[in-house]
Amino acid sequence: MQTSTLMLVMLALAVIAYGLGRARSIQLVGGPAKIKHLHSLPNYYGLMTAVWAALPGFVLLLVWVGLEDRIIIKAVMDFLPDNYGEMGSPQMNLTLAKIQNISSGSLSAGSDPWLVEAADLLHRLNARSQIFKIVLTLGTMIVGALIGWTMTRPALRARPQFEFVLKSLLLLCSSIAIFTTIGIILSVLFESIRFFQAIPFFDFIFGLQWSPQIAIRADQVGSSGAFGAVPLFVGTLMIATIALFVAVPIGLMSAVYLAEYAKPRTRNIIKPLLEVLAGIPTVVYGFFAALTMAPLMRDIFQGIGFQGVSAESALAAGLVMGIMIIPFVSSLSDDVINAVPNSLRDGSYGLGATRSETIRQVIFPAALPGIMGGILLAASRAIGETMIVVMAAGLAANLTANPLEAVTTVTVQIATLLVGDQEFDSPKTLSAFALGLMLFFTTLLLNVVAMAIVKRFREQYD
Repeated sequence: MQTSTLMLVMLALAVIAYGLGRARSIQLVGGPAKIKHLHSLPNYYGLMTAVWAALPGFVLLLVWVGLEDRIIIKAVMDFLPDNYGEMGSPQMNLTLAKIQNISSGSLSAGSDPWLVEAADLLHRLNARSQIFKIVLTLGTMIVGALIGWTMTRPALRARPQFEFVLKSLLLLCSSIAIFTTIGIILSVLFESIRFFQAIPFFDFIFGLQWSPQIAIRADQVGSSGAFGAVPLFVGTLMIATIALFVAVPIGLMSAVYLAEYAKPRTRNIIKPLLEVLAGIPTVVYGFFAALTMAPLMRDIFQGIGFQGVSAESALAAGLVMGIMIIPFVSSLSDDVINAVPNSLRDGSYGLGATRSETIRQVIFPAALPGIMGGILLAASRAIGETMIVVMAAGLAANLTANPLEAVTTVTVQIATLLVGDQEFDSPKTLSAFALGLMLFFTTLLLNVVAMAIVKRFREQYD
Protein backbone atom coordinates (compact mmCIF):
# COMPACT_ATOMS: atom_id res chain seq x y z
CA MET A 1 0.00 0.00 0.00
CA GLN A 2 1.42 3.37 -1.00
CA THR A 3 1.61 6.20 1.53
CA SER A 4 -1.01 8.18 -0.40
CA THR A 5 -3.41 5.22 -0.25
CA LEU A 6 -2.68 4.82 3.46
CA MET A 7 -3.57 8.48 4.03
CA LEU A 8 -6.91 7.96 2.27
CA VAL A 9 -7.62 5.01 4.59
CA MET A 10 -6.67 7.20 7.56
CA LEU A 11 -9.09 9.88 6.35
CA ALA A 12 -11.86 7.29 6.13
CA LEU A 13 -11.11 6.08 9.69
CA ALA A 14 -11.18 9.67 10.96
CA VAL A 15 -14.62 10.16 9.39
CA ILE A 16 -15.85 6.95 11.02
CA ALA A 17 -14.44 8.12 14.39
CA TYR A 18 -16.28 11.43 13.95
CA GLY A 19 -19.56 9.63 13.41
CA LEU A 20 -19.03 7.31 16.41
CA GLY A 21 -18.13 10.22 18.75
CA ARG A 22 -21.09 12.28 17.65
CA ALA A 23 -23.51 9.36 17.99
CA ARG A 24 -22.17 8.49 21.46
CA SER A 25 -22.67 12.04 22.75
CA ILE A 26 -26.32 11.96 21.63
CA GLN A 27 -26.83 8.47 23.04
CA LEU A 28 -25.43 9.43 26.47
CA VAL A 29 -28.08 12.14 27.01
CA GLY A 30 -30.96 9.98 25.78
CA GLY A 31 -31.52 11.15 22.18
CA PRO A 32 -31.45 14.24 19.91
CA ALA A 33 -34.24 15.92 21.89
CA LYS A 34 -32.00 16.20 24.98
CA ILE A 35 -28.77 17.53 23.48
CA LYS A 36 -29.26 20.65 25.62
CA HIS A 37 -27.75 18.59 28.45
CA LEU A 38 -24.47 18.40 26.53
CA HIS A 39 -21.77 21.01 27.22
CA SER A 40 -21.17 21.46 23.47
CA LEU A 41 -22.96 20.59 20.25
CA PRO A 42 -22.69 16.91 19.19
CA ASN A 43 -20.48 17.85 16.23
CA TYR A 44 -17.69 18.96 18.59
CA TYR A 45 -17.72 15.56 20.35
CA GLY A 46 -17.38 13.90 16.96
CA LEU A 47 -14.55 16.24 15.99
CA MET A 48 -12.65 15.55 19.24
CA THR A 49 -12.98 11.79 18.67
CA ALA A 50 -11.66 12.26 15.12
CA VAL A 51 -8.75 14.32 16.50
CA TRP A 52 -7.91 11.56 18.99
CA ALA A 53 -7.92 9.07 16.11
CA ALA A 54 -6.12 11.06 13.40
CA LEU A 55 -3.51 13.10 15.26
CA PRO A 56 -1.39 10.28 16.80
CA GLY A 57 -1.58 8.25 13.58
CA PHE A 58 -0.55 11.20 11.43
CA VAL A 59 2.39 12.08 13.71
CA LEU A 60 3.54 8.44 13.68
CA LEU A 61 3.29 8.29 9.87
CA LEU A 62 5.20 11.57 9.51
CA VAL A 63 8.05 10.38 11.76
CA TRP A 64 8.13 6.98 10.04
CA VAL A 65 8.35 8.44 6.54
CA GLY A 66 11.03 10.88 7.68
CA LEU A 67 13.30 8.24 9.24
CA GLU A 68 12.47 5.16 7.13
CA ASP A 69 14.98 5.63 4.32
CA ARG A 70 17.85 6.72 6.56
CA ILE A 71 17.54 3.70 8.88
CA ILE A 72 17.20 1.20 6.01
CA ILE A 73 20.12 2.67 4.06
CA LYS A 74 22.33 2.65 7.16
CA ALA A 75 21.45 -1.00 7.79
CA VAL A 76 22.28 -1.92 4.17
CA MET A 77 25.58 -0.03 4.13
CA ASP A 78 26.58 -1.55 7.49
CA PHE A 79 25.95 -4.99 5.94
CA LEU A 80 28.68 -4.45 3.32
CA PRO A 81 32.31 -5.42 4.07
CA ASP A 82 34.72 -2.91 5.59
CA ASN A 83 36.41 -2.09 2.27
CA TYR A 84 33.13 -0.49 1.10
CA GLY A 85 33.10 1.71 4.20
CA GLU A 86 36.57 3.01 3.36
CA MET A 87 35.33 4.52 0.10
CA GLY A 88 34.70 8.22 -0.24
CA SER A 89 31.25 9.81 -0.25
CA PRO A 90 30.83 9.87 -4.08
CA GLN A 91 31.75 6.16 -4.39
CA MET A 92 29.41 5.30 -1.51
CA ASN A 93 26.54 7.12 -3.22
CA LEU A 94 27.33 5.30 -6.49
CA THR A 95 27.35 1.94 -4.69
CA LEU A 96 24.05 2.73 -3.00
CA ALA A 97 22.52 3.68 -6.35
CA LYS A 98 23.66 0.32 -7.81
CA ILE A 99 22.11 -1.55 -4.88
CA GLN A 100 18.82 0.32 -5.29
CA ASN A 101 18.75 -0.34 -9.04
CA ILE A 102 19.51 -4.07 -8.55
CA SER A 103 16.77 -4.24 -5.91
CA SER A 104 14.23 -2.61 -8.24
CA GLY A 105 15.26 -4.86 -11.16
CA SER A 106 16.41 -2.03 -13.44
CA LEU A 107 20.06 -3.20 -13.27
CA SER A 108 21.54 -6.68 -13.68
CA ALA A 109 23.10 -8.26 -10.60
CA GLY A 110 26.66 -8.38 -12.06
CA SER A 111 29.50 -10.35 -10.52
CA ASP A 112 29.74 -8.80 -7.05
CA PRO A 113 27.87 -11.13 -4.63
CA TRP A 114 27.91 -8.48 -1.87
CA LEU A 115 25.87 -6.10 -3.97
CA VAL A 116 23.37 -8.85 -4.76
CA GLU A 117 22.95 -9.73 -1.08
CA ALA A 118 22.72 -6.05 -0.15
CA ALA A 119 20.01 -5.55 -2.78
CA ASP A 120 18.11 -8.52 -1.40
CA LEU A 121 18.44 -7.10 2.14
CA LEU A 122 17.21 -3.71 0.92
CA HIS A 123 14.18 -5.35 -0.70
CA ARG A 124 13.32 -7.30 2.48
CA LEU A 125 13.75 -4.28 4.75
CA ASN A 126 11.54 -2.13 2.52
CA ALA A 127 8.83 -4.82 2.51
CA ARG A 128 8.92 -5.17 6.30
CA SER A 129 8.91 -1.41 6.75
CA GLN A 130 5.76 -1.12 4.61
CA ILE A 131 3.95 -3.78 6.66
CA PHE A 132 4.94 -2.30 10.03
CA LYS A 133 4.08 1.21 8.87
CA ILE A 134 0.56 0.22 7.85
CA VAL A 135 -0.12 -1.93 10.91
CA LEU A 136 1.26 0.53 13.46
CA THR A 137 -0.37 3.59 11.88
CA LEU A 138 -3.83 2.08 11.57
CA GLY A 139 -3.49 0.40 14.99
CA THR A 140 -2.58 3.73 16.57
CA MET A 141 -5.60 5.34 14.93
CA ILE A 142 -7.95 2.65 16.18
CA VAL A 143 -6.60 2.89 19.75
CA GLY A 144 -6.87 6.69 19.59
CA ALA A 145 -10.46 6.49 18.36
CA LEU A 146 -11.35 4.12 21.22
CA ILE A 147 -9.78 6.52 23.75
CA GLY A 148 -11.70 9.45 22.28
CA TRP A 149 -14.93 7.44 22.18
CA THR A 150 -14.44 6.36 25.82
CA MET A 151 -13.72 9.89 27.00
CA THR A 152 -16.93 11.21 25.43
CA ARG A 153 -19.36 12.27 28.17
CA PRO A 154 -21.92 15.08 28.52
CA ALA A 155 -19.71 17.23 30.78
CA LEU A 156 -16.73 17.07 28.39
CA ARG A 157 -15.74 20.58 27.22
CA ALA A 158 -15.56 19.44 23.61
CA ARG A 159 -15.83 22.83 21.90
CA PRO A 160 -13.03 24.60 23.88
CA GLN A 161 -10.81 21.56 23.46
CA PHE A 162 -11.37 21.43 19.70
CA GLU A 163 -10.80 25.18 19.39
CA PHE A 164 -7.50 24.74 21.25
CA VAL A 165 -6.48 22.01 18.78
CA LEU A 166 -7.49 24.28 15.87
CA LYS A 167 -5.50 27.24 17.24
CA SER A 168 -2.48 24.99 17.73
CA LEU A 169 -2.81 23.81 14.13
CA LEU A 170 -2.93 27.40 12.86
CA LEU A 171 0.12 28.28 14.98
CA LEU A 172 1.94 25.26 13.56
CA CYS A 173 1.16 26.37 9.98
CA SER A 174 2.52 29.85 10.74
CA SER A 175 5.62 28.34 12.33
CA ILE A 176 6.24 26.13 9.29
CA ALA A 177 6.36 29.19 7.02
CA ILE A 178 8.69 31.03 9.42
CA PHE A 179 11.03 28.07 9.96
CA THR A 180 11.13 27.39 6.21
CA THR A 181 12.28 30.97 5.64
CA ILE A 182 14.91 30.63 8.38
CA GLY A 183 16.08 27.34 6.83
CA ILE A 184 16.45 28.94 3.39
CA ILE A 185 18.47 31.81 4.87
CA LEU A 186 20.74 29.49 6.84
CA SER A 187 21.36 27.18 3.88
CA VAL A 188 22.33 30.14 1.68
CA LEU A 189 24.42 31.60 4.51
CA PHE A 190 26.44 28.41 5.12
CA GLU A 191 27.23 27.96 1.42
CA SER A 192 28.15 31.64 1.19
CA ILE A 193 30.59 31.24 4.10
CA ARG A 194 32.28 28.41 2.15
CA PHE A 195 32.55 30.74 -0.84
CA PHE A 196 34.05 33.55 1.23
CA GLN A 197 36.66 31.13 2.60
CA ALA A 198 37.96 30.84 -0.99
CA ILE A 199 37.28 34.38 -2.24
CA PRO A 200 37.90 37.43 0.01
CA PHE A 201 34.68 39.15 1.05
CA PHE A 202 35.79 42.63 0.01
CA ASP A 203 36.97 41.36 -3.40
CA PHE A 204 33.43 40.09 -3.95
CA ILE A 205 31.65 43.21 -2.66
CA PHE A 206 33.86 45.84 -4.28
CA GLY A 207 35.28 43.92 -7.25
CA LEU A 208 34.66 45.51 -10.65
CA GLN A 209 35.07 42.41 -12.83
CA TRP A 210 32.82 39.34 -13.00
CA SER A 211 34.26 36.29 -14.78
CA PRO A 212 33.56 33.17 -12.70
CA GLN A 213 35.31 30.65 -14.98
CA ILE A 214 37.78 28.49 -13.04
CA ALA A 215 40.62 26.43 -14.56
CA ILE A 216 39.71 22.76 -14.74
CA ARG A 217 43.35 21.56 -14.91
CA ALA A 218 46.31 22.81 -12.90
CA ASP A 219 48.34 23.49 -16.07
CA GLN A 220 45.52 25.43 -17.77
CA VAL A 221 46.43 29.02 -18.59
CA GLY A 222 44.11 31.84 -17.53
CA SER A 223 40.54 31.40 -16.31
CA SER A 224 41.57 32.00 -12.73
CA GLY A 225 38.17 33.56 -12.01
CA ALA A 226 37.09 37.06 -11.07
CA PHE A 227 34.20 37.41 -8.64
CA GLY A 228 33.55 41.14 -8.37
CA ALA A 229 29.78 41.53 -7.97
CA VAL A 230 29.54 45.27 -8.63
CA PRO A 231 28.71 44.90 -12.40
CA LEU A 232 25.90 42.50 -11.59
CA PHE A 233 24.26 44.71 -8.97
CA VAL A 234 24.67 47.79 -11.15
CA GLY A 235 22.95 45.96 -14.02
CA THR A 236 20.19 44.73 -11.68
CA LEU A 237 19.52 48.16 -10.22
CA MET A 238 19.64 49.81 -13.66
CA ILE A 239 17.05 47.49 -15.21
CA ALA A 240 14.84 47.54 -12.11
CA THR A 241 14.98 51.35 -11.96
CA ILE A 242 13.98 51.67 -15.63
CA ALA A 243 11.12 49.24 -15.03
CA LEU A 244 9.89 51.18 -11.99
CA PHE A 245 10.11 54.49 -13.88
CA VAL A 246 7.67 52.94 -16.36
CA ALA A 247 5.41 51.00 -14.01
CA VAL A 248 4.94 53.34 -11.02
CA PRO A 249 3.61 56.47 -12.80
CA ILE A 250 1.42 54.50 -15.23
CA GLY A 251 0.18 52.16 -12.51
CA LEU A 252 -0.61 54.95 -10.03
CA MET A 253 -2.34 57.10 -12.64
CA SER A 254 -4.38 54.12 -13.77
CA ALA A 255 -5.38 53.35 -10.19
CA VAL A 256 -6.42 56.95 -9.48
CA TYR A 257 -8.46 57.10 -12.68
CA LEU A 258 -10.17 53.76 -12.07
CA ALA A 259 -10.93 54.50 -8.41
CA GLU A 260 -11.90 58.17 -8.55
CA TYR A 261 -12.88 59.18 -12.09
CA ALA A 262 -13.96 56.15 -14.14
CA LYS A 263 -17.60 55.13 -14.44
CA PRO A 264 -18.42 51.63 -13.17
CA ARG A 265 -18.85 50.30 -16.72
CA THR A 266 -15.50 51.71 -17.83
CA ARG A 267 -13.81 50.38 -14.69
CA ASN A 268 -15.25 46.89 -15.25
CA ILE A 269 -13.70 46.85 -18.73
CA ILE A 270 -10.29 48.46 -18.12
CA LYS A 271 -9.29 46.79 -14.83
CA PRO A 272 -9.53 43.17 -16.08
CA LEU A 273 -7.63 44.16 -19.23
CA LEU A 274 -4.81 45.62 -17.13
CA GLU A 275 -4.69 42.55 -14.90
CA VAL A 276 -4.33 40.31 -17.96
CA LEU A 277 -0.78 41.68 -18.27
CA ALA A 278 0.15 39.90 -15.02
CA GLY A 279 -0.92 36.56 -16.43
CA ILE A 280 1.22 36.64 -19.57
CA PRO A 281 4.23 34.27 -19.31
CA THR A 282 7.55 36.07 -18.94
CA VAL A 283 8.98 34.21 -21.93
CA VAL A 284 6.37 35.96 -24.10
CA TYR A 285 7.54 39.31 -22.73
CA GLY A 286 11.08 38.15 -23.49
CA PHE A 287 10.20 37.48 -27.12
CA PHE A 288 8.56 40.90 -27.37
CA ALA A 289 11.62 42.57 -25.82
CA ALA A 290 14.16 40.70 -27.97
CA LEU A 291 12.35 40.80 -31.32
CA THR A 292 10.47 44.11 -31.17
CA MET A 293 11.58 46.48 -28.42
CA ALA A 294 15.37 45.99 -28.62
CA PRO A 295 15.62 46.52 -32.42
CA LEU A 296 13.22 49.47 -32.12
CA MET A 297 15.35 51.12 -29.43
CA ARG A 298 18.48 50.54 -31.48
CA ASP A 299 16.95 52.06 -34.63
CA ILE A 300 15.57 55.08 -32.76
CA PHE A 301 18.78 55.95 -30.94
CA GLN A 302 20.98 55.31 -33.98
CA GLY A 303 18.60 57.50 -35.98
CA ILE A 304 19.14 60.46 -33.63
CA GLY A 305 22.91 60.08 -33.70
CA PHE A 306 23.89 57.69 -30.91
CA GLN A 307 26.76 55.37 -31.80
CA GLY A 308 27.46 51.85 -30.53
CA VAL A 309 23.89 51.04 -29.53
CA SER A 310 23.75 47.33 -28.68
CA ALA A 311 21.12 44.97 -30.07
CA GLU A 312 20.65 43.78 -26.49
CA SER A 313 20.24 46.63 -24.03
CA ALA A 314 19.19 47.36 -20.48
CA LEU A 315 16.71 49.93 -21.79
CA ALA A 316 14.73 47.40 -23.84
CA ALA A 317 14.62 44.89 -20.99
CA GLY A 318 13.66 47.56 -18.46
CA LEU A 319 10.86 49.00 -20.60
CA VAL A 320 9.25 45.60 -21.21
CA MET A 321 9.71 44.63 -17.59
CA GLY A 322 8.01 47.87 -16.59
CA ILE A 323 5.00 46.98 -18.76
CA MET A 324 4.91 43.56 -17.12
CA ILE A 325 4.75 44.91 -13.55
CA ILE A 326 2.16 47.66 -14.18
CA PRO A 327 -0.68 45.46 -12.84
CA PHE A 328 1.15 44.95 -9.53
CA VAL A 329 1.08 48.70 -8.94
CA SER A 330 -2.29 49.56 -10.50
CA SER A 331 -4.37 46.71 -9.10
CA LEU A 332 -3.12 46.93 -5.51
CA SER A 333 -3.23 50.73 -5.51
CA ASP A 334 -6.77 50.68 -6.90
CA ASP A 335 -7.87 48.32 -4.12
CA VAL A 336 -6.35 50.40 -1.30
CA ILE A 337 -7.70 53.68 -2.73
CA ASN A 338 -11.17 52.16 -2.85
CA ALA A 339 -10.71 51.00 0.75
CA VAL A 340 -10.32 54.60 1.99
CA PRO A 341 -13.57 55.47 3.87
CA ASN A 342 -16.01 57.67 1.98
CA SER A 343 -16.40 59.79 5.12
CA LEU A 344 -12.91 61.20 4.43
CA ARG A 345 -13.91 62.17 0.91
CA ASP A 346 -17.17 63.70 2.10
CA GLY A 347 -15.38 65.68 4.80
CA SER A 348 -12.86 67.04 2.31
CA TYR A 349 -15.57 68.02 -0.17
CA GLY A 350 -17.56 69.59 2.66
CA LEU A 351 -14.60 71.84 3.46
CA GLY A 352 -14.54 73.06 -0.15
CA ALA A 353 -11.66 70.98 -1.54
CA THR A 354 -11.73 69.98 -5.18
CA ARG A 355 -11.51 66.36 -6.32
CA SER A 356 -7.82 66.61 -7.19
CA GLU A 357 -7.05 68.29 -3.84
CA THR A 358 -8.94 65.54 -2.04
CA ILE A 359 -6.93 62.89 -3.89
CA ARG A 360 -3.55 64.53 -3.17
CA GLN A 361 -4.12 65.63 0.42
CA VAL A 362 -6.57 63.10 1.86
CA ILE A 363 -6.89 59.89 -0.14
CA PHE A 364 -3.26 59.41 -1.18
CA PRO A 365 -1.79 59.83 2.36
CA ALA A 366 -4.43 57.47 3.77
CA ALA A 367 -3.68 54.83 1.12
CA LEU A 368 0.11 55.30 1.20
CA PRO A 369 0.98 52.04 3.07
CA GLY A 370 -0.93 49.93 0.55
CA ILE A 371 0.49 51.84 -2.40
CA MET A 372 4.04 51.36 -1.09
CA GLY A 373 3.27 47.65 -0.66
CA GLY A 374 2.28 47.42 -4.33
CA ILE A 375 5.41 49.29 -5.43
CA LEU A 376 7.59 47.04 -3.27
CA LEU A 377 5.96 43.96 -4.77
CA ALA A 378 6.62 45.33 -8.26
CA ALA A 379 10.23 46.15 -7.34
CA SER A 380 10.80 42.64 -6.00
CA ARG A 381 9.39 41.19 -9.22
CA ALA A 382 11.65 43.44 -11.30
CA ILE A 383 14.76 42.55 -9.29
CA GLY A 384 14.02 38.83 -9.46
CA GLU A 385 13.05 38.63 -13.14
CA THR A 386 15.33 36.44 -15.23
CA MET A 387 13.81 35.46 -18.58
CA ILE A 388 13.34 38.96 -20.02
CA VAL A 389 16.90 39.95 -19.07
CA VAL A 390 18.39 36.82 -20.65
CA MET A 391 16.54 37.39 -23.92
CA ALA A 392 16.76 41.18 -24.18
CA ALA A 393 19.74 42.39 -22.11
CA GLY A 394 22.23 39.58 -22.66
CA LEU A 395 24.70 37.85 -20.35
CA ALA A 396 27.62 40.28 -20.51
CA ALA A 397 28.67 41.54 -17.06
CA ASN A 398 29.49 45.07 -18.19
CA LEU A 399 30.04 47.79 -15.62
CA THR A 400 28.36 50.71 -17.36
CA ALA A 401 25.85 53.44 -16.71
CA ASN A 402 24.74 53.49 -20.36
CA PRO A 403 21.30 51.83 -20.65
CA LEU A 404 21.90 51.27 -24.38
CA GLU A 405 24.59 48.66 -23.70
CA ALA A 406 24.19 44.99 -22.82
CA VAL A 407 24.24 44.18 -19.10
CA THR A 408 23.27 41.27 -16.89
CA THR A 409 21.63 40.86 -13.49
CA VAL A 410 22.22 38.88 -10.33
CA THR A 411 19.39 36.39 -10.93
CA VAL A 412 20.54 35.69 -14.49
CA GLN A 413 24.05 34.89 -13.27
CA ILE A 414 22.69 32.65 -10.47
CA ALA A 415 20.70 30.69 -13.06
CA THR A 416 23.71 30.50 -15.38
CA LEU A 417 26.03 29.27 -12.63
CA LEU A 418 23.70 26.46 -11.58
CA VAL A 419 22.79 25.15 -15.05
CA GLY A 420 24.31 21.85 -16.16
CA ASP A 421 26.74 19.55 -14.35
CA GLN A 422 28.41 21.50 -11.59
CA GLU A 423 30.93 20.79 -8.88
CA PHE A 424 29.26 22.04 -5.72
CA ASP A 425 32.47 22.74 -3.82
CA SER A 426 34.02 25.03 -6.46
CA PRO A 427 34.03 28.82 -5.98
CA LYS A 428 32.17 29.19 -9.30
CA THR A 429 29.13 27.28 -8.04
CA LEU A 430 29.32 28.61 -4.48
CA SER A 431 29.32 32.17 -5.82
CA ALA A 432 25.65 31.66 -6.76
CA PHE A 433 24.80 31.34 -3.05
CA ALA A 434 26.83 34.44 -2.21
CA LEU A 435 24.93 36.36 -4.89
CA GLY A 436 21.66 35.06 -3.47
CA LEU A 437 22.63 36.17 0.03
CA MET A 438 23.55 39.66 -1.15
CA LEU A 439 20.31 39.87 -3.14
CA PHE A 440 18.39 38.93 0.00
CA PHE A 441 20.02 41.72 2.02
CA THR A 442 19.41 44.17 -0.83
CA THR A 443 15.68 43.47 -0.93
CA LEU A 444 15.59 43.53 2.89
CA LEU A 445 17.18 46.98 2.81
CA LEU A 446 14.58 48.14 0.27
CA ASN A 447 11.81 46.95 2.58
CA VAL A 448 13.31 48.79 5.55
CA VAL A 449 13.58 52.01 3.53
CA ALA A 450 9.99 51.65 2.30
CA MET A 451 8.73 51.09 5.86
CA ALA A 452 10.59 54.22 6.98
CA ILE A 453 8.95 56.21 4.15
CA VAL A 454 5.51 54.92 5.07
CA LYS A 455 6.07 55.73 8.75
CA ARG A 456 7.24 59.24 7.87
CA PHE A 457 4.42 60.24 5.53
CA ARG A 458 1.50 58.09 6.65
CA GLU A 459 -1.59 59.94 7.83
CA GLN A 460 -3.65 58.12 10.46
CA TYR A 461 -7.27 59.12 10.78
CA ASP A 462 -8.44 56.60 13.41
